Amino acid sequence: MIIAHDLGTTGNKASLHHDDGKLVASVTVPYPAHFAAGGVAEQNPNDWWDAVVAATRDLIARTETTPTEVAGLVVSGQMMGAVLLDGEGEPARPAIIWADTRSGAQQRELEAALGAERAYGILGHRLNPTYSIEKIMWVRDNEPGTWARVRRVCVAKDFIVLRLTGRLATDRSDASGTNAYDQAAGTWSTEVLQAARLDPSLFPEILESTSIAGALTSTAAEALGLHAGVRVVMGGGDGPMAAVGSGVVAPEDGAYVCLGTSSWISFAADAPLRDPKMRTFTFDNVVPGSFVPTATMQAGGASVQWIAEALSADPARPETSRLTSEASAGVDTDDLYFLPYLLGERSPMWDPDARGAFVGLARHHTRAHLVRAVLEGTAFNLLSCIQAFRESGAVIDRIDAVGGGAQSDAYLSVLADVWGVPVRRRTIVEEANSLGAAVTAAVGLGLTEFSAARALSEVTAEFTPDAGRHAVYAKRHARFADAYTALAPWFAARPS
Repeated sequence: MIIAHDLGTTGNKASLHHDDGKLVASVTVPYPAHFAAGGVAEQNPNDWWDAVVAATRDLIARTETTPTEVAGLVVSGQMMGAVLLDGEGEPARPAIIWADTRSGAQQRELEAALGAERAYGILGHRLNPTYSIEKIMWVRDNEPGTWARVRRVCVAKDFIVLRLTGRLATDRSDASGTNAYDQAAGTWSTEVLQAARLDPSLFPEILESTSIAGALTSTAAEALGLHAGVRVVMGGGDGPMAAVGSGVVAPEDGAYVCLGTSSWISFAADAPLRDPKMRTFTFDNVVPGSFVPTATMQAGGASVQWIAEALSADPARPETSRLTSEASAGVDTDDLYFLPYLLGERSPMWDPDARGAFVGLARHHTRAHLVRAVLEGTAFNLLSCIQAFRESGAVIDRIDAVGGGAQSDAYLSVLADVWGVPVRRRTIVEEANSLGAAVTAAVGLGLTEFSAARALSEVTAEFTPDAGRHAVYAKRHARFADAYTALAPWFAARPS
């Protein structure tokens, strides 16, 4: 058996798989995130570890798996954060996660030293406060007492692998999401680190995602209820892992959308894709020698979750399914738009100052109109991402959907109509990241090949766009884009 952990923003989704990657069972252990004014987004790394321990024990107990049957562990995790470790390998402060946007000054420092286009050419990504290196610089510049104790830095998945094996390392997919990685050389970028004024010794060694990082220590094995010596595969970032879990392991497999807290559209490629306007970016893939061009919006599922919480009697138990169903049949928002920028935005405009807004709100609008506008707003933003890919030469003629939002017929129908391409639901949606991790582990353990992922998740439903609705949405998409353009100066002028 293989146990895969996927460290998301809201919890750890752990899954038990046969050694060919086939899903046996899954469990989610939630943990909190702290969001505050000024772009603050943090989590306690020890909460991640506690969730890994609890989920592992739960999986073993509920499936009556004998601990000796577990041949390997692997971790997928949220990308682009910053875990700062002291000399004992313990967190020196809470982890700054991907959604944090405090480090605008550090972004500007790097741009002044490198130039935006030069940096994009090295990194495959724009310089932006959502990336790891800017967050690390922010702690150095704003928390000198904490910084004096920092000896190493890593991301979420790496922290768990350290706890499991005692070895601090990362993989190419997560390294490529730090703004510190030279994508052509496959190493930490000396030029970028010099511009950032950071010592290269802070950063971990880089392994392939399929590498064996080590074996479970006796301490970790006791905590998890497993035996020491279980091999731990390095794993990778949740974006590339979702691609594998969607059966997207080569260019011919097409594109997929992950409808999680953040939402992204991506596909596999043999080379990085460089957008002349720098709207999209490219991660290294967990498939060695491969890449995953990606366009990510900050608050895709987070926008849907927010409106459901806001409109439910008990925000702790949002009625998401019922609200989206109410917003589906025959609801016309009548020129109501939602800008889904609750956490600033990455693709396509790269504006950390952007904020969410309802535009065109009128007295007759009901909660069904509000929810419908949120669904359409996320779809419009992702359409801008699709258009950016097409302008760079990518062919996107269908999109497979995974992530929690993929369970909603109403949402997938909206996406198909807005995008004008078929959107397909797969059998594995919420567990796509951990399925990708399990396949990566099986490859690392010599048990299968990445191509096996294609057969582990099948298409169960297809939503075909309505030509008439798509034509209307094409016009409305332009108006949606105009609303952001009109409000961008107002967002930027927000009092500090």
